[in-house]
Amino acid sequence: MKRPLLIVIIILVVILAFPVYSVVRWAFQEKKPLNILVLNKTVPTLERDTHRSLFWIFNNERFVDRQKKSNYSYKKDYYGFFPLKPLRERQHKRRDYRLAELIDLAETYDAVYFADTYGVFFSEWYQTVNRTRRTRKIYGGLNNNDQLLLVEMQKRDKLMILEYNSFDFPTADLEKYKVEEMLGIKSTGWTAKYFESLDTVRNPDFPIWMTGMYRKYYGKPWTFKGKGIVFVKNREIVVLEDEKHLVNPLPMVKTAEEDIERLGVADCVPFTQWFEVIDSRENDIISYFQIHTNAAGDSLLAQNFLSDVFPAVIADPEKHRNYYFAGDFATNDVNYSSSYLSKHGLLKKSYYSENDQNDPRRFFWLYYKPLITSIFTEYYNTLKQ
Repeated sequence: MKRPLLIVIIILVVILAFPVYSVVRWAFQEKKPLNILVLNKTVPTLERDTHRSLFWIFNNERFVDRQKKSNYSYKKDYYGFFPLKPLRERQHKRRDYRLAELIDLAETYDAVYFADTYGVFFSEWYQTVNRTRRTRKIYGGLNNNDQLLLVEMQKRDKLMILEYNSFDFPTADLEKYKVEEMLGIKSTGWTAKYFESLDTVRNPDFPIWMTGMYRKYYGKPWTFKGKGIVFVKNREIVVLEDEKHLVNPLPMVKTAEEDIERLGVADCVPFTQWFEVIDSRENDIISYFQIHTNAAGDSLLAQNFLSDVFPAVIADPEKHRNYYFAGDFATNDVNYSSSYLSKHGLLKKSYYSENDQNDPRRFFWLYYKPLITSIFTEYYNTLKQ
């Protein structure tokens, strides 16, 4: 056999053998029994992309159901909204917990993760022509049972993680106030998002309701074209344009040195999903959002009582059992089948640009994955003691 052909064969064997080895290694990893209740009321697609990456981490790190000793399924092991096949028929079901079940749930589950409580709305689910900001709710909002479950979990000193939009519309004011008091934080009502293009023609996914909101608030048409960040609050809207207001249009999640070492996260990663501005009060700030504004941007933010730095991840100051993520962290585009590969860190660099610091894919691999892994592993180890 010719030497070049032999080399090619050896390379192919190594390439094919590595996934098999990695899957086998994953299968023999020690399982971590932990009962985790996940709530997601915003599941408009069969792909469950608003929580799939969270379950990717559970599966990859071998967190399993404590009673069944089975892997978690992102398709069925959660409470909330369930779209049914075929999606074109727009059928769905809900999985809710009743008031009478809350005590048993708090005893059974070791941790809760509220991935998204916003919900599903008529114009989004049925894809109507009416694309206004708020239409009739089909399902959603943090309700009284959700709040009481958190109370029972907190009483038992169990892990609680809540994400972005737990306090905003459509959550009622009473539940919002109770959960804010429980977590010791205050919502300002401002939410924001980065857009690769503010041009509604070039960016078909741009929320068209923002243009009408802007026109009504400022009395002039929407003429923005480039990259930017849009802040909204009730009827108010603020647009930060790249170069005009921003030095770097991408919001960044930054972490203090001591927490980088403890959690294994990167010091700075870009973030492209929705986020909100909260007052962390007495809580520990683990990470914070940084908006890279110039003088014009600073002035525009100051006019609306905003700053270029605000909390991204906070935790209670005593035991770090209560966390709040002020961004849509769980929405990440990941291939779920890759969660069955052990030591996936060997491959992760192929999923994002190592040289491009602004690559948004870095958020999952360098921040969200190690963050969730560290929080749940640390908690799991305390339960074992």
